[in-house]
Amino acid sequence: MSRSIDYGNLMHDAMRGLIQKVLTRVATDGLPGNHHFFITFNTQHPDAELADWLADRYPEDMTIVLEHWFQGLEVTDEGFSVVLNFGDKPEPLYIPFDAIRTFVDPSVEFGLRFETQIDDDDDDGDDDPDGDDSQPETVSKDEPAPRREAEVVSLDKFRK
Repeated sequence: MSRSIDYGNLMHDAMRGLIQKVLTRVATDGLPGNHHFFITFNTQHPDAELADWLADRYPEDMTIVLEHWFQGLEVTDEGFSVVLNFGDKPEPLYIPFDAIRTFVDPSVEFGLRFETQIDDDDDDGDDDPDGDDSQPETVSKDEPAPRREAEVVSLDKFRK
């Protein structure tokens, strides 16, 4: 039995579930109103599927936009697949939910960010069985996102 409640991973799972529900609704009904999504994901995730030339161009993270043109959006419990247009060339992608780093809907100033925290002093033996040590963080429109090596989508970029 665990010595504590792992709120970070519980929140992480809840946030993935929220993204899954939103994308499932969009797959069924389309994007309502002005809603659109910026989704940044880890291109090195072992279950992510993308063309080799995209993986070469984006060796760590890639941000996709679901807005004007996309097709074949299919959502499962583990992730979603979609076909996007890259320079007039349709390309299929499969993105596992646990590869997502940020999910932003700038039309309503909503965003989620999944943070990775590395704790070298963590030797209590209660490691995550999936090896996923990322912790979720809700992005607030009032709180600027910290700068990191990879580009983090800031909601300020999308304000009108």
